[in-house]
Amino acid sequence: MSLNDPQWGRRGGGGGGGNQGPPDLDELWRNFNQRLATIFGRRRGGGPTGEPPSYRQLGGGVTLLIIVVFIVWLASGFYIVDASQRGVVLTFGKYAQTTEPGLRWRMPYPIQSHEVVNISQVRTIEVGYRNNVKSKVLRESLMLTDDENIVDIQFAVQFALKDPEDYLFNVRRPDETVLQVAETAFREIVGKSSMDFVLYEGREDIAARSQKLMQEILDRYKTGVLVSKVTMQNAQPPEQVQAAFDDAVKAKQDQERAKNEGQAYYNDVVPKARGSASRLTEEANGYRQRVVAYAEGDASRFRQILSEYNKAPAVTRERMYLETVQQIMSSTSKVMVDARAGSNLLLLPLDKIMQMSAGAATEVTPATKPAPADTPSTPDTTSRSRDALRSRDREGRP
Repeated sequence: MSLNDPQWGRRGGGGGGGNQGPPDLDELWRNFNQRLATIFGRRRGGGPTGEPPSYRQLGGGVTLLIIVVFIVWLASGFYIVDASQRGVVLTFGKYAQTTEPGLRWRMPYPIQSHEVVNISQVRTIEVGYRNNVKSKVLRESLMLTDDENIVDIQFAVQFALKDPEDYLFNVRRPDETVLQVAETAFREIVGKSSMDFVLYEGREDIAARSQKLMQEILDRYKTGVLVSKVTMQNAQPPEQVQAAFDDAVKAKQDQERAKNEGQAYYNDVVPKARGSASRLTEEANGYRQRVVAYAEGDASRFRQILSEYNKAPAVTRERMYLETVQQIMSSTSKVMVDARAGSNLLLLPLDKIMQMSAGAATEVTPATKPAPADTPSTPDTTSRSRDALRSRDREGRP
């Protein structure tokens, strides 16, 4: 018989063997309702009123129901903690313990309850903007610097949890607390820095110092939060003064360029001047040492001559006279002739002899320096000497 047969499940009550088929579903449902009515003393399906249930039957049903409810109540105490989470168990609302990852059981509600906290999740707080740096929150982003200028700063704070108990019970709204602490710490650091330092070279330093100060404040409040990173998204002057700030930046760049040009000129001129000064100083020191050495040598020679003069004045005087005459005569071209003695030297070609002797001396000592330009030549001196001798001879004749 197929399931689509309208007589399926509605066969007659006869017990013939050839009339076997599936049970009557209506009859089964009616028998089930009668049994429930027997237990709870209620009439089901419009049938005749049954006899009142006995105390034994009533007590057995209630006990079974209580057992089922108790088992379900005990089973509600099971909970699962993931590897990245920690479970915090509360007994009548008071902290009891912190559970590790795995399948855990606690006393069912209302005796105990639990909170599951994710400690590996990195949370992010945005200060000065929301979702995009263009969506600014001026109440948070405008800050005052040490040189009394206003800057517009947006930054993000990333943090995780290091103590679930402190995170849940010491602070009412921990995320909002982190936001306020971040804004406070950043305003303090920016308020101690100049505007140029905040906008240009000091971004990383300000972020690092702010992170350290945030962590100190959060630890003081026992929030159970660990600040992992502070990132400055944007730092610029307010839009209302952007044009004036650009002009100031250009003027500062011109100033820096002029300073660099002056420094380059200084680096070019000053080393040369110092080199010239050092050279002159060394030359002066050399001249001083030479003069001092000559003076010391002359003084030493004079002392030695004086010592010898004290021993033999006449001999020393004669020797000094001869040395002086020898020195003078060795460097002059004059010839001394005793004209009164009637010598024949006047007839000799002295000018030729002196030229020959001068040429021989030059060949013997080639390293001798030439005479200065203003020194008179030998022939002129000889002719003048000869003329002087003739005039004297004429004056001496009677």
